[in-house]
Amino acid sequence: MNIVILAAGQGKRMHSNLPKVLHPLAGKALVSHVIDTARSLSPKTLCIVYGHGGEAVRTTIDAPDLAWVLQEPQLGTGHAVMQALPYLGDASTTLVLYGDVPLIEAETLKQLVHAARDALAILTVELPDPGGYGRIVRNDAGVVVRIVEQKDATADERSIREINTGIMALPTARLAEWLGRLSNDNAQREYYLTDIVGMAVAAGLPVRTAHPQAASEVLGVNSKVQLAELERVAQRRTADRLLEQGVRLADPARIDVRGELVCGRDVFIDVNCVFEGKVVLEEAVEIGPACVLKNAQIGAGSRLAAFSHIEDAIVGPDGVIGPFARLRPGTELAAGVHIGNFVELKNSKLAAQSKANHLAYIGDAVIGSRVNIGAGTITCNYDGANKFKTIIEDDAFIGSDTQLVAPVTVGRGATLGAGTTLTKDAPPDTLTISRARQISIPGWKRPQKAKK
Repeated sequence: MNIVILAAGQGKRMHSNLPKVLHPLAGKALVSHVIDTARSLSPKTLCIVYGHGGEAVRTTIDAPDLAWVLQEPQLGTGHAVMQALPYLGDASTTLVLYGDVPLIEAETLKQLVHAARDALAILTVELPDPGGYGRIVRNDAGVVVRIVEQKDATADERSIREINTGIMALPTARLAEWLGRLSNDNAQREYYLTDIVGMAVAAGLPVRTAHPQAASEVLGVNSKVQLAELERVAQRRTADRLLEQGVRLADPARIDVRGELVCGRDVFIDVNCVFEGKVVLEEAVEIGPACVLKNAQIGAGSRLAAFSHIEDAIVGPDGVIGPFARLRPGTELAAGVHIGNFVELKNSKLAAQSKANHLAYIGDAVIGSRVNIGAGTITCNYDGANKFKTIIEDDAFIGSDTQLVAPVTVGRGATLGAGTTLTKDAPPDTLTISRARQISIPGWKRPQKAKK
């Protein structure tokens, strides 16, 4: 088949400089959701009709399998499909989708295309409040005879609850003829694609309908309010899928997945967590409240306490992270590593059973097994122009409030006394201390506030 995605609308009600179809839903542009669903149908031609903010749209989502058609000016849906005609192959069916209707399901579209094998097929749904939508007008036998837009409808027609979603599948061989006969003699002065329904009826071609499983599949976005409403629908869909897979969610209404979340068995996710990019949670992982994970892999049995942030990092099995821990890009933790509150790691590797439980910064470091990092420890990895590496070998003990001025190596089994500023390598199995001599000054008094 051919698939045409209409994505030229300006979206004035969005009150934004960003083209409407590029606004994000669940971490991905509205039109990208539609494109991904369209690709799953393996079309011969996938054509995007763009207009407002055109270059931004094209630059953001361009791909080799997309054909691009500029609609300028924008004179309605029929006019938009006219622009795509030269790009449509001789496939039997052309499917028309909309770049601001992101939640349409592939199964629904398959049913619609099946209905269009020897007919024109339109996707319809009944709404309690059909205001603003074109109505499906049927004859006494229940056969579709036309679609009337809200602004052109009579009072009786406006009472119809079955609405046109705009999504349709139609015979490609008839398309050029029908589009050439469209008129803009209507309240909007636009060329309506829906007018071809009447032409199909007049030509004796059957007009069939298909229906989505849920009305949310065909909801469009015309304002920030509608975008927010659809975001919750999308997130609830994702939450339900996770629950069906066996994930335990503290509250399905309080999770945000803005990418791909892959979960093993017996995973638990507490409230207000955000997952971006691709996140993998292996078996029996527990995620505490208000954690943010982006492009992360969490090993089996690991536990993340509240307010932990992990980005482009790997946590091995049976890790203990947080609360208030931050793992920045390039961090890799082996099995059983403990990272505690207010500890930040960047571009560092920690081998099995090492710990940094309190108030530390570890950057550009390679740390061996069973190393203990004391509170207040800092790897001084940046001289203002260049980054340098710190190496801490197995079984070392780093005392509290230690500064390791990279490049520097702490040998296997070495101990650094509290308050040490290490500027040279520390030998293995040795206590290294660098402190000023302690003195006490008798008679010294604290300064007092001056009287006003």
